[in-house]
Amino acid sequence: MPLNRRTFLESSAAIGAGAALTAGTVAPAAAQERRPRPAKRYSFTVMGTTDLHGNVLNWDYFTDKEFDDKAHNDVGLAKISTLVNQVRAAKGRRNTLLIDAGDTIQGTQLSYYYAKIDPITQAGGPVHPMAQAMNAIGYDAAALGNHEFNYGIPVLRKFEEQCDFPLLGANALDAKTLRPAFPPYSLHRLRTPHGKDVRVAVLGLTNPGIAIWDKANVNGKMVFPGLEEQAAKWVPKLRSMGADVVIVSAHSGSSGTSSYGDQLPHIENAAGLVAEQVPGIDAILVGHAHTEIPEYRIANKETGREVVLSEPLKWGQRLTLFDFDLVWEKGRWTVEKVAAQVLNSNTVEEDPEITGLLADEHKKVVEYVNTVIGTSTAAMTTADAPWKDEPIIDLINVVQAETVKAALAGGAHAALPVLSQASCFSRTARIPAGQITIKDAAGLYPFENTLEARLMTGAQLKEYLEYSAKYYVQTPAGAPVDTAKLTNADNTPDYNYDAVYGLTYEIDIAKPAGQRITGLSFEGKPLDPAATFVLAVNNYRASGGGAFPHVAKAEQLWANSDEIRNTIIQWVRAKGTVDPAQFASVGWKLTRDGVPVF
Repeated sequence: MPLNRRTFLESSAAIGAGAALTAGTVAPAAAQERRPRPAKRYSFTVMGTTDLHGNVLNWDYFTDKEFDDKAHNDVGLAKISTLVNQVRAAKGRRNTLLIDAGDTIQGTQLSYYYAKIDPITQAGGPVHPMAQAMNAIGYDAAALGNHEFNYGIPVLRKFEEQCDFPLLGANALDAKTLRPAFPPYSLHRLRTPHGKDVRVAVLGLTNPGIAIWDKANVNGKMVFPGLEEQAAKWVPKLRSMGADVVIVSAHSGSSGTSSYGDQLPHIENAAGLVAEQVPGIDAILVGHAHTEIPEYRIANKETGREVVLSEPLKWGQRLTLFDFDLVWEKGRWTVEKVAAQVLNSNTVEEDPEITGLLADEHKKVVEYVNTVIGTSTAAMTTADAPWKDEPIIDLINVVQAETVKAALAGGAHAALPVLSQASCFSRTARIPAGQITIKDAAGLYPFENTLEARLMTGAQLKEYLEYSAKYYVQTPAGAPVDTAKLTNADNTPDYNYDAVYGLTYEIDIAKPAGQRITGLSFEGKPLDPAATFVLAVNNYRASGGGAFPHVAKAEQLWANSDEIRNTIIQWVRAKGTVDPAQFASVGWKLTRDGVPVF
């Protein structure tokens, strides 16, 4: 008899009934005890780096030797590559992604060389070493950091062109159209053993501080709204597009604070607020703050679900691992569990593929930084600079003051006295007696800051110095002074302690913060609160970095686009000989009840 739908259904029913009858006579409870099928599950790992700052090899170009610090950390993508290879071998490469949270192309003399000396933007120019290394390692996506804009948009666009992965910035918008100037997100499919792909979305967010820190490069071209606002816009879109997992790569710390005061209506370190306020996020790779956070959980206010945050330490010292466990429910993949940890790059050797790939570039930069540009009559060091007025900091200040004086010459403010601020950026910087090389001079100023001139009054400068002096831990008169515990009060970094050159003053560390500046004078006379001065100041501070009072709102008289360290190098070249006796002085000192501490 031919098989048709009716006969098929009748025969199937008869067979089913017979089977049930037979089963019923043998084991009546079997059907009731039948176990449900086990749920489909899948696990994958997202690896993350941040704040690489031009570190490819485990090398310090400012000292021209292998990198080392007190904790014996290592740096660089060559080390990260080895860790990544180990994770991929353990998890299966198809079960991993690799992302970054920004600040990639600035920070070492290697990155400076390929932006300024042999720039990637020239016709037929080189491929940026960071692009070469990250392509070779196999990055899947990277968020934009604020320092990506330091060398101007053309350099950034060329770097973007050279990368085999997208540079993401959902809140980096074209100033005219208010549309994203870079891809807001990237989508990735991970194949599972169950025939159902996992769709992972990576949303990139950058720092709104770019608008003020790199105003000269982005003003009128791009705007940078708040992270929470843009995350709230894009996360629902990604979910509606079918994303099973949403990861945010945010070049923004987790503390909810800003270092530039009220200069912008957006929070600088907003990653924690994004987790708290925007539903639908599973994990956030945090950047910008240069801190190590292996795992930090924040409950979303709307859903109550925990969002897992992790920040690996800067320069490639750590690699974050987000481990995701998913379950197939109701026709889709659902995140069941997320955990995070960090791996230390000092536990592995450099990947020879990466070191070999960039051997020529490394050699060129080593030769460059060892170029002799002058001589010094005496050795100078920053070893004691956090608590003493040292000639090496005076060198930075005299270069800045002379540069501003020359720039203002012949203008309306030429007659005003010029003061200068500088910080101890590195406690290991030194100028040797004898030959001075580029690396020696550049080592005084490891940041890409540029120089400005701002108009300040004596009263404002007094408040500026009081704010700076909060850097010291209050130490009673007569109590022992341990320099290891004297500085960095309330986690104030060294670069947020300013000494002002051109004034004379004492800092009484026995007194509470805000009441420490005594004997403040100019040219031997008490400082007139109403007097007007020009302050030579770096663009970070002038833009509100560190939240120092008055300077960000002070009138700008002049600004330069060249890095201060370049200005120092040019100054040394022009002088030929650096003699501390010609510029060094003890303009400030620490005291307790009028008695010098040192």
